[in-house]
Amino acid sequence: MFEKIWDRHKVFERPDGQTLLYIDRHYVGDDLPLEAFETLRRKGLKVRRPDLTYAMPDHYVSTRGRSLADTVDAERRELIEELGHFAEENGISFFPLGDPRQGIVHVVGPELGLSQPGMTIVCGDSHTSTHGALGALGFGIGAAEVSHVFATQTLWQRKPQTMRVAVNGAPGPCVVAKDVIMGIIAHIGVAGATGHVIEYAGDTIRGLRMEGRMTLCNMSIEAGARAGMVAPDATTFAYLHGRPFAPKGADWEKAVVRWAALASDPNALFDREVALDAADLAPMVSWGTSPEDAGPITGRVPELRDIADPLKRARIEKGLTYMGLDAGAALEGLPVDRVFIGSCTNGRIEDLRAAASVLRGRRAAVPTLVVPGSGLVRTQAEAEGLDRIFLEAGCEWRHAGCSMCLAINGDMLSEGERCASTTNRNFVGRQGRGSRTHLMSPPMAAAAAIAGCLTDVRQLGRS
Repeated sequence: MFEKIWDRHKVFERPDGQTLLYIDRHYVGDDLPLEAFETLRRKGLKVRRPDLTYAMPDHYVSTRGRSLADTVDAERRELIEELGHFAEENGISFFPLGDPRQGIVHVVGPELGLSQPGMTIVCGDSHTSTHGALGALGFGIGAAEVSHVFATQTLWQRKPQTMRVAVNGAPGPCVVAKDVIMGIIAHIGVAGATGHVIEYAGDTIRGLRMEGRMTLCNMSIEAGARAGMVAPDATTFAYLHGRPFAPKGADWEKAVVRWAALASDPNALFDREVALDAADLAPMVSWGTSPEDAGPITGRVPELRDIADPLKRARIEKGLTYMGLDAGAALEGLPVDRVFIGSCTNGRIEDLRAAASVLRGRRAAVPTLVVPGSGLVRTQAEAEGLDRIFLEAGCEWRHAGCSMCLAINGDMLSEGERCASTTNRNFVGRQGRGSRTHLMSPPMAAAAAIAGCLTDVRQLGRS
C-alpha cells in the first residue's frame, strides 16, 4: 500500500535515492516558527496551492475560552495572529478560534473529510501519522520543509522501508486501541520501527473503529516509524461518506473503487514483519519517561537487576528517579494528582464516550480535565450529554485544543505532580517542568480519576 501511494506521487527521483513527492494536503498549525512564513515573504513567493492548504490554531490556544485574550502570553498570541495573517495573504482556508471547525489538525482533517485514502499529507507536527488511519501517507515535516511545500507543493524525501505489524485475536475486556499501540511499542521499543512505514494488519485492526485506528497510527511515531497506515475498507468508507470535503455523487463511487485498490497485494513483501496476539494484551499504563516503558496495570515496574543491557538499565534507573518510583513497585494503587483526557491521540468522540461510560454516576477524586479535540467533537459530545456526565463527576469541560498534552498553552502540571494522561508522550517535562506522566487509555484515565490512583478499569466496571 505504501509503495502504491509513493509511486503515484513521485515527481522525480535522483540517483542518490532522494525523491521529489507531490503533496496532496498540507495542514498548518500555530506552532510553526515565524521563519516558515518569512522565508516565502523574503523571496517574494506565495503559497503555490492554497486550495490544498488548511490552517488552524491548536497548540497554543487556551482551552478556557475562544478569545485570543485567553492565550497564555503575548508571544504565543502573536504566533496565532501571524498564522491568520499568513492564511489571509495567501488565500489559505483558515479555521480561527470561534469557528466550530477549529481544533487539533489531526482531529479536524479526518472529521471534515479533508484527509482521504491514497493522499500524501504533511504538517509541521510529528503526529501527522494519524491520517494514515484512512489509508493515506501522512508524516511530519520541519519548518524548512514546510516552506518548501508552501512554495512548490512538493517535498524531497528518501523512501523509507516497509514494516507490517499484524495483530490478531479478540482483545480482552476494556482493551482498546490505546492498549494495542502501547503494547506494540512496549514489544518493539521506541526505535523498533525507525526508518520504516508501518502498515497495521490483522483481524484485531480490522475490528477497530476509525477513531481507534487513528490512535494506532498517531502513536506510530513513538515506535520510531516515519508513518503508520491502515488499508482503507468498508469501515473507512462509512466514516468518510457524507463528510463536508469528501467526494459526492458519482465522484464518491469512483473514489471508493480507487481507494479499495490501495490495499497491499496478497503477495506483498515487507522489509520487516511483527505479529502480536490481542489476547495477550491488557489495559496498559506507562511507568517511565519513554513510551516503551509500559506494561499491564496488573504488572510492576521492572527490577533493575533483570535488565541485561547496561545502557538501558541506566536509562530506566534515571527515569524511575525522575518519576519517583521504586524498581519492582506495583502499578495499581499508585496515587495520581491529576487526570487529563484529550489530545490528538484520544480527543475524539469515541474517546469521550468511553471515558464518560466509566464516569457516569460517579465522582472524580482528583482534578480532571476533559478537552475535546475539535469544536465539532465538543458540539457532538454536548448533543449526546457527555458534557453533563463529566461536569456532574466534577471534571472540567473545556474548549478544543492540544491543552495538557504539552505545557505550552497554560494547561500544565506543577513540579512533582503525577498525571494519568491519554496523551502520546511521557517525556521528562512534557506536561510541565518536573511533571510525571502516566500514559493510558480514556477508560483507564477515567478509572484513575474516580479512584485517585492508577487502577484497573476492569475491576471498577462500567455503569
